[in-house]
Amino acid sequence: MSSHTLDWSIQPQPFKIYQNLSPIPLPREKVTTKSLPSPILHDDETKLSSGAPTLDHLCRLLYFSAGVTRRRRHPGGEFFFRAASCTGALYEIDLYVVCADLNGLAAGVYHFNPRDFSLYPLRQGDHRGVLTWATGQDKSLIHAPVVLLSTGTYWRNSWKYQARTYRHLGWDNGTILANLLRMCHSIRLPAKLILGFVDEKINQLLNLDTQREVGLSLVAIGTQAPAPPPPPPVEALDLETKPLSMVEVAYPEILQMHSSTQLHSAQEVVAWKDSTRTVSSTLASGRLFDLDIETGTPMDRQSLERVILRRGSSRQFLRNTITFSQFSNLLHRASQGVQADFLNPLGHSLSDWYLLVHAVDGIPSGSYFFHRAQRQIELLQEGDHRETARHLGLGQSLPSDASFNVFFLAKLKEILQYYGNRGYRAAQLEAGILGGNLYLEAYYEHLGATGLTFFDDDVIKFFSPHAEGKDVLFLMALGHGRKQKVQKRFL
Repeated sequence: MSSHTLDWSIQPQPFKIYQNLSPIPLPREKVTTKSLPSPILHDDETKLSSGAPTLDHLCRLLYFSAGVTRRRRHPGGEFFFRAASCTGALYEIDLYVVCADLNGLAAGVYHFNPRDFSLYPLRQGDHRGVLTWATGQDKSLIHAPVVLLSTGTYWRNSWKYQARTYRHLGWDNGTILANLLRMCHSIRLPAKLILGFVDEKINQLLNLDTQREVGLSLVAIGTQAPAPPPPPPVEALDLETKPLSMVEVAYPEILQMHSSTQLHSAQEVVAWKDSTRTVSSTLASGRLFDLDIETGTPMDRQSLERVILRRGSSRQFLRNTITFSQFSNLLHRASQGVQADFLNPLGHSLSDWYLLVHAVDGIPSGSYFFHRAQRQIELLQEGDHRETARHLGLGQSLPSDASFNVFFLAKLKEILQYYGNRGYRAAQLEAGILGGNLYLEAYYEHLGATGLTFFDDDVIKFFSPHAEGKDVLFLMALGHGRKQKVQKRFL
């Protein structure tokens, strides 16, 4: 019943534009799909090479994680579609590059602008030592030649979603990271997601106005670079950026929430990483179904890149049945472990998967719980719950018409006990990555997918008593998407 309405006269622009910096154009020819395939990692036992990323690799990583893949012209201008999904297509996540010397790119700190596919140099020289210090000497960073940093700009998303934007930062950063981590695996580059860092130091390095934009995560890529030199002084930069809109509305709850999750010293970072990370598991007590998982290589690099290029958020679903094999592959492949400093050992997860199945061949319609380690689903309540799905998804037809829905829930109180307030960031971010994985796997199966919001309390009530004491993080609807007109590619 909110009285909030969209003021289109102050809609923020979706790109960060530096007024007085000269861009370094990235070669567009490096992001074509005409290259030899390489296996994508789905098996934890697959050995990755410890090679160093080249400028060609960096181009592909940036483009297929956050690049502009399509555009649509309209009377008011032009709309840009990105490689990864974003709430409201508002694209509040930016990527920055901190690197050692690469062949074709000097060591420095850069901002990536997807619109012109360019890097904007913020600082010259090797600043990886700043990141090493800020992360408490994280071992994955010491010899990483490239680190990609994500930031979130509040106003780009809060223009529409108000204070709920703080949730969306995790979701939307997560879908980008899902693409990025998959791309790293596909070109056989080790990559690790890092959430433990001194916030102030990262924000200073990127010269962020923290009332508007804040650092969210780091990804260390590669392992063959020399250790960085001692961190140089991080001076404030006089860099002017174009205003996002004529007026910005502040939401103090966002600033308060983010402030409460920050880490303030390297010692605090180390203590956070070393703290207990055990979140209790859920035992099965109902009827179980074994997943029917296909063997073999599920996706090569060319397939992955083509999937990203055709991926979109489904606007309608056909009420068609999907096979149990498709259903099984989606769940299994999307739920593989995320290499992250807050998920130990590999394969550990903060999220529980609750399913609402409408049309999957071979199993009854109803609600389920996914036991990832056992590769089984547990039937909680049999029945046709399409109208329930419609209600839970804010009265939208998408979760009702989909073949099935995935609700990511978590024992948030338990997570906060072990991880502190930063656990909220971790839980939302991991759910976003898992949702991003579902996007990729669904489109690989030539299905559709979309992320949705929900009525929090009603979701918990519906899945209870099994879900008592948990909180809902994210919702994905999946099934046969109704085909839409393909827009012009933008490479």
